[in-house]
Amino acid sequence: MKPPYDITPKILKLIRSVSEKIGEVNANYLSKQSPQLRKQNRIKTIHSSLQIEGNTLTEEQITALIENKRVLGPQKDVLEVLNAIKVYENLNKYDFLSEKSFLSAHQKLMTGLINNPGKYRKQGVGIVKGAKLEHVAPPYKNVPYLMKSLFKYLKDPDELTLIKSCVFHYEMEFIHPFLDGNGRMGRLWQTLILMSEYPIFEFLPFETLISKTQKDYYKSLATSDKLGKSTFFIEYMLRVIDQSLESLLTYNNRILKDIDRLEHFVSLGIKSFTRKDYMNVFKDLSSATASRDLKKGVELKMFRSFGNKNKTEYILK
Repeated sequence: MKPPYDITPKILKLIRSVSEKIGEVNANYLSKQSPQLRKQNRIKTIHSSLQIEGNTLTEEQITALIENKRVLGPQKDVLEVLNAIKVYENLNKYDFLSEKSFLSAHQKLMTGLINNPGKYRKQGVGIVKGAKLEHVAPPYKNVPYLMKSLFKYLKDPDELTLIKSCVFHYEMEFIHPFLDGNGRMGRLWQTLILMSEYPIFEFLPFETLISKTQKDYYKSLATSDKLGKSTFFIEYMLRVIDQSLESLLTYNNRILKDIDRLEHFVSLGIKSFTRKDYMNVFKDLSSATASRDLKKGVELKMFRSFGNKNKTEYILK
């Protein structure tokens, strides 16, 4: 059965905005970000997703762990980060349509943190906020059936990927299939679902905005619970995705645009080319900007140059 939700004017407006921004990302060749920005964004993703769960390590400490350096901090927090690093560095090995892959990711995320990681819970659970019981999860005996049904929903070809990702995130949180690690798994799997159509989401840290708007995050979950459908949560998550794409475009357009153009051009494998060839790929580029790009490419030793001015030829290394 298809999970319940309504398509509201707000959802339609956000889908259009997100789609336009993804188009701009692709037009500016930002889906292949520079290695430095990819690393920074992965650190932000891990930091924000675990911070929501109470992890105390800083971005600097997570960077040190990625670089195999020793870090002083609570053993549990360090282990959470080390586990997350292993998972996020191998995102492409997980199949968003596979329940087996889903359980494998949970096993790696939660190894050493809980008993029986990668296994669905065998007891009832409730979510308590302060002194208030916010949510009672479905009986544990229903979890395998509910999760199989949710993965079947992911295979629906008529559903938009943007909607699917939000619905899965919400429904998985509602089912609460694990004793612990449900939040980080919901955010991880939404990333994988989005990546299946939009590669940019591998390195887009929308978790950062969730971390900054935690009250709204939990409010959207609770409101959707009360309404019996994920509409409110879909609106919240699409807004987060839209704002994350806006931040990416602003940052790249200001600082890293030339590097991304160069990396994309080099990836085409054209062995010998001129400025005109470069401008044929980036049709909206001025000759002055193209010249600056190519000069930078030579300085970065991405290719060599021969000749002068308009007759300069570039040879890929």
